[in-house]
Order: sequence, then C-alpha cells, then structure tokens
Amino acid sequence: MRMLTSQNGLRWLMPLVMALMLGGTVTSFADEAAPAADAVAEETEAVEVTEAAAPEYYEKKETDYVINTLIMFICAVLVLFMQAGFAMVEVGFNASKNAVNIIFKNVMDLSIGVMLFMLVGYGLMYPGDAGAGKWFAWGGVWGERDGVEEIAELGDYSNAADFLFQVAFAATAATIVSGAVAGRMKFTGYLCYSVILTGLVYPISGMWKWGGGALAEWGFADFAGSVVVHAVGGFAGLAGAIVLGPRIGRFSKEGKSQPMLGHNMPLAALGVFILWVGWYGFNPGSQLTYSGAANAEVTTYIAVTTTLSAAVGAFTAMLLSWGMFKKPDLSMCLNGALAGLVGITANCDQVSLGSAAIIGAVSGCLVFAGILLLDKLRIDDPVGAFPVHGICGVWGGIATGIFGTSIPEGATRMGYISIQVQSTLVICAWAFTTMFILFQILKAIGLLRVSAEEEIEGLDMCEHGMPAYPAGSGVTGAMSATINP
Repeated sequence: MRMLTSQNGLRWLMPLVMALMLGGTVTSFADEAAPAADAVAEETEAVEVTEAAAPEYYEKKETDYVINTLIMFICAVLVLFMQAGFAMVEVGFNASKNAVNIIFKNVMDLSIGVMLFMLVGYGLMYPGDAGAGKWFAWGGVWGERDGVEEIAELGDYSNAADFLFQVAFAATAATIVSGAVAGRMKFTGYLCYSVILTGLVYPISGMWKWGGGALAEWGFADFAGSVVVHAVGGFAGLAGAIVLGPRIGRFSKEGKSQPMLGHNMPLAALGVFILWVGWYGFNPGSQLTYSGAANAEVTTYIAVTTTLSAAVGAFTAMLLSWGMFKKPDLSMCLNGALAGLVGITANCDQVSLGSAAIIGAVSGCLVFAGILLLDKLRIDDPVGAFPVHGICGVWGGIATGIFGTSIPEGATRMGYISIQVQSTLVICAWAFTTMFILFQILKAIGLLRVSAEEEIEGLDMCEHGMPAYPAGSGVTGAMSATINP
C-alpha cells in the first residue's frame, strides 16, 4: 500500500519536473532567439543602406548603354564580314586570272575606308548641329571616347561602336564598284577611286540624310541605306563601267553579247549566303538602340521583312530566268536574293509583310531586266553591280514612299512619294556625276585601264605577280554555263 502511495506520488511529480524543464527550455530559446532576430534586422538594414549607397551600377541608363553598345558592335562585325561576301561573289563571277586582283581591291576598300573615314569621312557625314538642313558641313576628326564615370552623361551607345558600324557601311559602298570594273582596271587607279568615294563622295551625300542635312529636312526616309549606301555604290560602278568600256571579247564586232562566264559558282553562292547573313547586321543593326521591349520587337521584325524580301527576290529571278532561258539560272537567282535585300533596306522598319514580299518580287524583276538591259546597251558589268545596287537601290527609295507608314507630318502619300523620288535622284546624280568625272580624269592621265596584253594575260600576274591558283590545279579561266550577269 505504501508502494502504491509512493508510485502515485511519483506520477504527480514527474509531470511537474517535465513542465519545469520545458519552461526552462522555452525561456532559454526565447533568450537566444531575441539576439538572433536583432541580428537579422540589423543585417537587413545594412543591405538596404548598401543598396541605397551603391554607385548607380544598376541604373537603367547604364544597362541600356551596355546592351546597345554590345549589340551594335556585333552588328558592325557582321557588316564588316560582308566584305568577304562581296569578294567571293566577285571572284566567283569572274575569270580565275583576276581573282587575286579582286580580293586585293576588297581588302583595300576596307583598309583605306577605315583610315579616311576616321580622318575625314566621319566628320563630313556627322558634323552635328553644324550640318542641320545643309548640304555641306565639317565636324572634325573622329577620335573622342566616352566618359563612363558619370552615368547621366552617357549616350545611347558608345562612340567607338558607332564608328565601327558607320565605317563598315562606307566600305560597303566602295566595294560595290569593284565588281563592276573587274578584269580591266588598273590597281593604282582603283585605289584613287576608293580614296575619293570613302573620303568624300559617300560621306557628303550620307550627311544629307543621316547627318541631319538637307534631305533629312525634306523628310527623306532611308532606314539602312538602299539609296545612301547601295545606290551610291551602284551608280559609281555604272560610271566606271561606262568610262572603262567592256572587257575584250565581251561583245562581238556586231555588238552581240558574248557572255564571259565566271569560274567558280559555288564560291559566288557562298558569297551571297555570307552577304545575306551580314545583312542582319546591316538592317536590324540600323535600329541603333535595341534595349527595351519596343526596340527588341522592331529589331527582330526588321529581320523578318529583310528575310522575306530576299527570299521572294531570289524566287522571282529564278522563275524569270527559267521562263526565258528554259532552265533556271543560278547567277540570276543569286542576284535576285541580293536585289531583294537592297530593295528592302530603305524601308524594312515601316512596311508590312505583304509589302515586303512585293518589294522583293519587284526587285527580282528589276535585277533580271537590268542585266539584260546592260547587255543591250553594251555596258559590261561582270557581276551585275548596277542592276543589284543601283536600280534596286532606287527602287528601295521609291518603294518607301509607296508602302511606308512613316509619312512625314503634314505630307500626303503622293507628297511622300515625291520626297522619296526627288531625294533619290539627287543622291544618284551626285554619285554618278562625281565618279564619272573622276574616272575620266584617271583615263586622261593613264591610270584607268590596263593594256590589252595585260588584260588577256590576267591582272593577277600583271598587276600583282602571283596567281590565285597554282599551276596544275585544274582551275580554268571560265566555266561553261547559261548566262552570267
């Protein structure tokens, strides 16, 4: 009985002891939790103070500057890589005996272009407020770097990225002419031409639109350069082809066309693919600012209109050649793709997909007709530079007025078309006239055309002393095919 009593006492005692122990544990935990909570609060306050005092690294302006600058740099590299595409197209469409000469000219277009555009061209093309509404102005030698210490003073993108992008365009305008004068122009004379076009002719007319000059004040629209870049190069090439005259054997004594076929169509096709890819730097890159949802959407939409126009241009030119020659002609198809790219370049930001398809189709028709027209006129353009860049560049400028949605304030549709036509004619006349005079001067002083013997032997050996292909390689001067532009 005493045992039971004792056990009953223990039963009451044990819960009491456990309650006391639990109470001590809770008190101890509360005592420890209080400092921990205080530490968390202090750490949160420290983070907030640090973020408030952090040097503006996360400001939107700086983020936009970084995104715009780096994407523009990538686009500039794509446009610079187009030089390789031009070289391949021109080499493939010409005789193997002139391959070294053609490649050399393309390298010099870029090299001379960089030096002269930095010293003279950029200042002529982008003179700042001094050029507003004018035909000529000078902004000085390029070379100013950005100050990145003060975020508030940052522009939309870096000056360095802008220079690389713009000089790539200048080199593109110059190298278009290389194909039109291939196979018979002296290397020295070509260097003289490249100096004048990249240092003076292209920057001056470029300022009229992109530098805020007279044509910009008129309301002229040329988003990425159908007229400012391609038509300038195309009409300069036409002037050169006319003054030089045709290659020996290109036309018979009776004036009949005798096609001189290129020696490497796969190389020419690869060049066109490179140019097509490079155009995604050319057209979408001309948006200039890419950060933000609206800019990103426009940039990628431009890529779609560019792609569609090129595809339709290639398909249209193929159909036309198939219908006329009874077989589809690869050279026409390749030039049709380039024509579509040139035609959409002025308006890729402001036309619908249906309009882009129409622009590409018309471009394909124009390049086909243009190549045949030059044959009739006995003008020798070995790669079709004028039909592709000149004729389709003009079409791109006019098509902007016909299909574009960015009609200047206060202007009607017909007024917009009129602005586009007048401005396009002004730029084309400037390029053709200045280059025609230059080529005539070069001809008068004996720097224009090589001798008949040198032309027949090939410019690689006569002008540079080296062949493009070693003896016994099996590469001949031309291929047998249907027609070559």
